[in-house]
Amino acid sequence: MNYTYIILDDDPESVERIRKIANEFSELNFIASANNYNDGLNLILKHIPDLVFLEIDPKDKASGLGLTLINGLLMYLKELPKIIVTTKSKDLAFDCIQYEVNDYFLKPLSAIDFVKLIHKLNKLYNEDEVLLVQKLKPKEKQSMEEGIQINKNRKSFILCVKSYGDHRYIDSNEICYFQADNNSTDIHLKSGEMITAFKTLKHFETVLSNPFIRIHNSYIVNRNYISRIHTGNSLCYIKKTTIKLPFSKSYKANVDFIISEFANENYIET
Repeated sequence: MNYTYIILDDDPESVERIRKIANEFSELNFIASANNYNDGLNLILKHIPDLVFLEIDPKDKASGLGLTLINGLLMYLKELPKIIVTTKSKDLAFDCIQYEVNDYFLKPLSAIDFVKLIHKLNKLYNEDEVLLVQKLKPKEKQSMEEGIQINKNRKSFILCVKSYGDHRYIDSNEICYFQADNNSTDIHLKSGEMITAFKTLKHFETVLSNPFIRIHNSYIVNRNYISRIHTGNSLCYIKKTTIKLPFSKSYKANVDFIISEFANENYIET
């Protein structure tokens, strides 16, 4: 699942920090930011984002940012975006409970906050699907269940690499990792074959989503091919090979996300 978001905060450094961490997660897509109540309200009504990161104790009280924004939204919207409060103090937590906000992040935010948020959002999405199926009539229910099952099974896709009239079709399940090579990218397959695409790694980071996760300036890995993660040496090991891919500090949050995903599957730790 992908989620769009807007940031409402009058502190530019805070806005930049949220964006920087969120950019490490392919599921989160930035729309815009605003530093006051009116601009923020207008942005939300224009774009209807999935998430709003809201500072409720701004440096400049004249900005009008606060929980009253929720009241403003209720005048226009039947269903609100999920409100993620971001602030430095725990003192306003009770007020936020009264407003039924979706989460409360203490500044400075960290990558693990976003890891937990994405898991929580995905869980809510799956629960909504189940509730929808339960409310449908028998024929509609069967059709919906089949559709959900198809979507769950639709994990692979065909990647077409074009070069001078040559169209190369690659099943995504065959791809172990992508490696940057200046302005081109080498695609490494589980067969050991390597195919060069004349696109940057940034391009692939933009168009691909989980299980393809960027772990380094030079690497995007298919997490399904990871057999071992050594956080001390900052290395990811590729299954049934001697290949070890480094991961960098700037993408450590993505590696933490991979680790948390493994932990949420059929998993026994010894």
